[in-house]
Amino acid sequence: MERITSRTNPLCTHLRKLGASASYRHREGQLLCDSPKLVAEAVRWCPESIKTVVCTQGMEVPALPKSVRVVEVPGDVMESISPAKTPQGVLAVCSIPDRPMPAKLDGSHYVLLDGVQDPGNVGTILRTADAFWADGLFLVNGCADIWSPKTVRASMGAVFRCPVWNAEAGDVMALFRDSGIPLYGAALRDDTLDAREVDYTRAAVAIGSEGSGLSRQVLELCDRTIRIPMRDRCESLNAAAAATVLLWEMSNSR
Repeated sequence: MERITSRTNPLCTHLRKLGASASYRHREGQLLCDSPKLVAEAVRWCPESIKTVVCTQGMEVPALPKSVRVVEVPGDVMESISPAKTPQGVLAVCSIPDRPMPAKLDGSHYVLLDGVQDPGNVGTILRTADAFWADGLFLVNGCADIWSPKTVRASMGAVFRCPVWNAEAGDVMALFRDSGIPLYGAALRDDTLDAREVDYTRAAVAIGSEGSGLSRQVLELCDRTIRIPMRDRCESLNAAAAATVLLWEMSNSR
């Protein structure tokens, strides 16, 4: 095991940049897993993606492939490289999965997020999609970076299990149509249906941003819109809560 004690070590600089910059993450093709739980999920689901593990003295590290670089650092260095306010003592650098857009969708249930910019919501929705048997998540119109530490943490490891694609809305809709999958948008329109009355045998649901809902572009691409029934005095649910309700309804068609 290596030991690094300087905050200015090139590895420490690299880790800070991975935690802070989406453009740097995508240029390097790497993400940061910042907790023992996330490192364990990476080991379980894609051990070949792990490049480096950094830990503080006394922290237990799971069994790793022999190719993984393991580095021990003192607590003050961990505080300087971890994006978390309270570091948990273990983090890992992993390769970002290479997932090109499929030519056709063979699954039954998908989620499209339209401009959802809160990383906690995006990560929570991915975690929920994975829990309720969804086959993938599409991000359009400036959603939060799926590989940011906050998003990865909120996903609780689902980033390693459930496919995610960044794409143009029109390309996603063309893929849905070619695959025979209708898109239902969570919004109010003349053709809006009660979410409990929709046939989700094969379907995708679109969830809009926390502030403005679905964009006009995505609304125009939806086959129908759906609403979640709630008390009149309540205007809406946040993106993660709405996605949870709709994913639960979709899972009932299994």
